[in-house]
Amino acid sequence: MNNILKINFRKRKKLTSLLGLALDGSRLDGVVLRRTNGTLQLQQSFSATLTLDPLTAAPELVGREIRNHLDAAGVRERHCIVGLPLKWVLTAHTELPPLPEADAVSLLQLEAERGFHTDVAALQIAKSRCALAGGRQHVLFAGIPGAQVAALEKVLAAAKLKPASFTLGLAALQTPAEKDSRQDNVLALTVGESSVSLQITAGGGVAAMRAIEGAIENPNGHPTLLSGIMERECRITLGQLPGELRDAVKHIRIFGPRDLARALADEMELRFEPMGLSVEVVSSYAPNEFGVQLPPEASLSAAFSLAARALTGQSPPFEFLPPKPTLIEQFAAKYSSGPLRTVGVAGAVIVAIVCGLLLFQQIQLWVLRSQWKAMSAKVTDLQNVQSQIRQYQPWYDSSFHVLAILRELSLAFPEDGSVMTARSVEIHDDNTVSCSGNVRDNAALGDTLSKLGSAAGVSGLKVELIDGKSPKQFTFDFQYGYGGANEN
Repeated sequence: MNNILKINFRKRKKLTSLLGLALDGSRLDGVVLRRTNGTLQLQQSFSATLTLDPLTAAPELVGREIRNHLDAAGVRERHCIVGLPLKWVLTAHTELPPLPEADAVSLLQLEAERGFHTDVAALQIAKSRCALAGGRQHVLFAGIPGAQVAALEKVLAAAKLKPASFTLGLAALQTPAEKDSRQDNVLALTVGESSVSLQITAGGGVAAMRAIEGAIENPNGHPTLLSGIMERECRITLGQLPGELRDAVKHIRIFGPRDLARALADEMELRFEPMGLSVEVVSSYAPNEFGVQLPPEASLSAAFSLAARALTGQSPPFEFLPPKPTLIEQFAAKYSSGPLRTVGVAGAVIVAIVCGLLLFQQIQLWVLRSQWKAMSAKVTDLQNVQSQIRQYQPWYDSSFHVLAILRELSLAFPEDGSVMTARSVEIHDDNTVSCSGNVRDNAALGDTLSKLGSAAGVSGLKVELIDGKSPKQFTFDFQYGYGGANEN
């Protein structure tokens, strides 16, 4: 049933503007970007502190709070890309031997089920592969509970937003580069509201990531980094990687508020520069960061990176937004098993036949319309001629009725005009004929009347008047109803 129609209904039009949202604890950062002619334009930006937890509070209330912040910042864009907190993510990893892709997918499914201490069906899982020697791959699984994703979808719907992607803000700030690139093999840290996010990119993918809780203390409203915890957790995370990936990491890049990022960088330099790792505080974008011209007022943030990478066609390394099933897929899922399978297949076949017949009918209509368009001008001219024929036809008679009457009279009269002549012939109503004239004797008149009475189409012949001596005057009438149409 799933193979009845394989049509890509999910293909969406390319967005030209987008709202980037980065959620970190209770802090929500937003940036609206528009792409125009190879440049990015900053439309609006804002930062807000949410009083309600998107995972525990009522979605309608959280959505209303977010909507209020958007309205206050003048944000009208509805399509958004959301950077999720790294502390929502569960991780597992495995090593993939050289295998055909079809077998690799099956093996990764088994490894995911073994690696997570929860039902993988309840997780929205994404993965990233890092190349190893000999065609092997290090695979990182990242899973977020589906209940949390569903709750966030409800919150965004209440805020009148349409999510285009759920991903990670740190992965947008530090994306995996091609293998052996200068930007690859990086340990990236982001100082957040109450935790530090860690990500290691190597071998063309994300090799490890985690949220380090308890690394930030906030006594009296002044956040302080605990460098000892940060050093220990970074060493543990590096130690869990395969040796060739761990040895390839040569750079530490730190993102976040300037003071905290600088303080963390100072501590990391003391502990990791002797190991050959350089430490850098990232405070701005490189000129060719996204392959387009950036607005001069652009400031480094996860929200900006999320929107910019999406608008420039860079796919996120992790995608947690569940695909929306089409109507056909929903129908297939509902009727693809059980006793309704046969009914579903039969219904699909009937629908296909009906659609085929309608398509055939439409093609015929297109052909006929094309033919009519070619001949419509000639038909219009013919219709005008026929209209004129119908209008003037009563004035014309192809039977020559009057000539036929005169012919019968001329045949009945004697050939010698000195014996009998006609002075007048009157035809009334096309069939009543009255003839007057002179005749020398009654025998000639009788002979004429006899011939006329026996002529085809002549009826009701009667003599009205015979008067005078030789020559005598006569008048006779008759009816002529047929016989002249085919005469010569």
